[in-house]
Amino acid sequence: MTKKMRFAIVGAGVISPLHARAILGHPEAELTAIVDEIPEKANALAKEFGSPPTFATLEQMLNEGEVDAVCVCVPSGLHRDVTVASARAGKHVLCEKPLGITAKDMDEMIETCHTNGVKLATVFQKRTTEAALLTKKVVDEGKLGRLVMGDAYLKYFRSREYYKSAGWRGTWALDGGGALMNQGVHGVDIIRWLMGDVESVFAYASPLIHDIEVEDTAVAVIKYVSGAYGVIQGATTVNPGQEARFEIHGEHGSIIYGDSGFKVWKTLDGDTVPGSEPGGTAEGTDDPHAISADGHYILVDDLIRAVRDNREPLISGEEARKSVDLILAIYESARTGREVRLNAGGVKP
Repeated sequence: MTKKMRFAIVGAGVISPLHARAILGHPEAELTAIVDEIPEKANALAKEFGSPPTFATLEQMLNEGEVDAVCVCVPSGLHRDVTVASARAGKHVLCEKPLGITAKDMDEMIETCHTNGVKLATVFQKRTTEAALLTKKVVDEGKLGRLVMGDAYLKYFRSREYYKSAGWRGTWALDGGGALMNQGVHGVDIIRWLMGDVESVFAYASPLIHDIEVEDTAVAVIKYVSGAYGVIQGATTVNPGQEARFEIHGEHGSIIYGDSGFKVWKTLDGDTVPGSEPGGTAEGTDDPHAISADGHYILVDDLIRAVRDNREPLISGEEARKSVDLILAIYESARTGREVRLNAGGVKP
């Protein structure tokens, strides 16, 4: 690898500028390629971010581009194809959420990266916020005592125009799901990360408002392996959209926080809310463009460090798949009307 890690962005859609800003803002990274099958989109992104070379196909970029790592910014149903091809070409991968949309896809992505000796990292930028990190520290240190409840409220709004803006949105084949798999997966990742693995789920999920294949509203009751219970609510039908909210309750205290900061902080150490900066406004609840690039910068930096130190990324493929496994279990429960049990490898047969 050269002094700077050379990144390609594959997919010049809504999320790609966040990757471009993070890369250009990092002193040890450079943007050396952009790929999109629509040349106008690739050229527009390149013009805005330093005019790197553009390519119409992934194959051409992998053959001709000077690249060490690939940012996967294509629709979710194509994550597997781009990741596997990039790994086989010896490129490290930073994949947007969700890692994949089926267990088979994720198995192949993880295995191919391992086999080819490249790193597979995933973008879950909500894990990098101060509120999330402080909460995780308190939970891991046992300062809430035994956890009894862990809830995630992920009530977003997306317009009908949003779903019509791209043919893949709201489809099983390319979106992999709706309010949970696309918008809510960040919050599903957070609550599972804070509370631990899930034993079983019972759920309802349907398209209540939008004319789409997948759910725009979902509610799931969760039983964690620890014995704690919880609720996950996800929607793109709540108008106006609400900030994501996480509630962690234990026998000795509770922490409740949202995108704008802590609402409740009570631990064995006392009742004082830590002097953290608010997380900002309710990012992306109504507008998918209204998302900060700060978390992407942290994850770009982490991938660079993981490669140079030969360690696993902060959010590896194995770690990232857990939120998708949980969402797939929620979908199965909603489809069958039954409780669905999970294990370390996903849904139990």
